[in-house]
Amino acid sequence: MPITLEGGCRCGAVRFTVLSHTPQPFMRCYCSICRKTAGGGGYAINLGAVNETLTVEGREALSVYRAELERGGACEVSTGERHFCKRCASALWLYDPTWPELVHPFASAIDSELPVPPESVHLMLAYKPAWVVPQIGPHDACFDEYPEESIEGWHRKRGLWVA
Repeated sequence: MPITLEGGCRCGAVRFTVLSHTPQPFMRCYCSICRKTAGGGGYAINLGAVNETLTVEGREALSVYRAELERGGACEVSTGERHFCKRCASALWLYDPTWPELVHPFASAIDSELPVPPESVHLMLAYKPAWVVPQIGPHDACFDEYPEESIEGWHRKRGLWVA
């Protein structure tokens, strides 16, 4: 059975629970959107969870940010919806209707104990600023942009999928 992740914002206005098959906080994203909206260390860590199991208390304190992306000289708005507390600005989760079955809570918003990952994946390294020095372990994988392996694939390959 998937594990229950419990989390919330810093001020306590928003609390949530969600079930996750992929609770290892292994993926560090260094893109400017994650880095600037989730903060801390120059990267954000997104987990995977089952969207239909997301329950939220304090929805009135939620707000959504959709980033503008420059692609080939044109600007478009991301389909990704970054949910955050409008009272304390805590980044809570990312939802993208492109993958409606998934929701991606930020590990920083989780209050439940999370397992320690055996290795990390560092992605979007081409977009990190010079001051960010990734802490790369001996078995970590590094990518200038996105890896082909999904969050689910990473967990299954390592026997870490929680059924």
